Amino acid sequence: MKSVVTKRYISTLILLFCCLLFVQKPAYAADKVWTMTIQSAISPATADFFISTLRKAEKENVRLLVLQLDTPGGLDPSMRDIIKAILSARIPVATYVSPSGSRAASAGTYILYASHIAAMAPATNVGSSTPVKMQPGGITPDFDKDKPKENTPDAMDKKMLNDAVAYIRGLAELRGRNADWAEETVREAANLSATDALENGVIDIVEKDLQQLLQSLNGREVILESGNVTLQLDNIELTEIEAGWRYELLNLITNPNVAYILLMIGIYGLILEFYNPGMGVAGVVGIICLLLAAFALHMLPINYAGLALLIVGIGLMMGEAFSPSFGILGIGGLLAFVFGSIMLMDSELPAYQISMPLIAALAVMSFAIFVFVIGAALRARKTMVVSGQEAIIGAQAEAREDFTGHGKVYAMGEQWQAFSQEPVTRGEVLRIVARDGLVLHVEAIKE
Repeated sequence: MKSVVTKRYISTLILLFCCLLFVQKPAYAADKVWTMTIQSAISPATADFFISTLRKAEKENVRLLVLQLDTPGGLDPSMRDIIKAILSARIPVATYVSPSGSRAASAGTYILYASHIAAMAPATNVGSSTPVKMQPGGITPDFDKDKPKENTPDAMDKKMLNDAVAYIRGLAELRGRNADWAEETVREAANLSATDALENGVIDIVEKDLQQLLQSLNGREVILESGNVTLQLDNIELTEIEAGWRYELLNLITNPNVAYILLMIGIYGLILEFYNPGMGVAGVVGIICLLLAAFALHMLPINYAGLALLIVGIGLMMGEAFSPSFGILGIGGLLAFVFGSIMLMDSELPAYQISMPLIAALAVMSFAIFVFVIGAALRARKTMVVSGQEAIIGAQAEAREDFTGHGKVYAMGEQWQAFSQEPVTRGEVLRIVARDGLVLHVEAIKE
């Protein structure tokens, strides 16, 4: 009896021990590492790509997500979305500026500072993080009180600059990185090479490729929002996440030039549909393009005054077509269209400016379409019809014989059968009042 109880007791202990081992097993999938690449300006499309990849990695219990970064900067809202996702991530995120020759400028510096692990490849650089103002010339990051007053930034510039400084210093303090240099790169647009960044405590590690980076990270402790995690990368299962069709579509339509073209196609399509209702192809294409443009402009930094000026310009050019004003409305509309197009993007970043040749081409094309083509079509509508059934009604005919009721007349260069309720004499000039098939209804012209 004792032996049976003892066996049961031992079995229970073994079962409990196994359960404890199972409970204490890390939640991360063994050595699973995902890597993704961003080699463009930080935009709504890149933010969506990164955040969606991070969320999937968390669901898959990936041990580490590596962001290989090469960017000249980008939009502040998109950058902040990426940083918020990193700060709240349930798995470690390593930002690796690579390959050699890459950079993490402007917004890329902030992302590097926010990451749990900041790494760079040799011959890369980081910095130039002064925020770009919407007004010409950007921010003047020098607050030396001894300089002339005209060289100091205005109150809005100071607010933007101080906000950026506080933001990046907060990220530096959170990750234990060099906060003083972080402030310097915002105020003075300072830059560092990979080696200097490591020596100054801006980054954690320098490695020439991804494999060496992963080997160096093995056993490193990372601080997450939920607690400390030790990276165990002995048997790495490396998966490269490629951008899908959603990223490609977002990246395409959030290109300012593409969004601008979609907006123009949408407006012209609806105008054409209202002017000449028919199969509805122009209307359908116009609505689709207009919705895509609205979605893209919602994600881009646009100036609503510029958008309003652009629409007013189109309206004025249409007004010139409907009500000729010796070119006043047309020229005014053309100028409003050009200025509105230039002002449309509320950013000084070169990647988010509409191409001037594109603006010029669409301005000339719009002016020609509204003033000449549509204007000519409207004038043609007002001219007298010279062919077809409508042209016959009201025209004159000459009687070929005396008749009452049915007879023959000569009209429009041809001989016709005619009908008159009154007596008609040969050679009399008549007016055509109606047509019934091949029979003209005529009446005498009363003076």
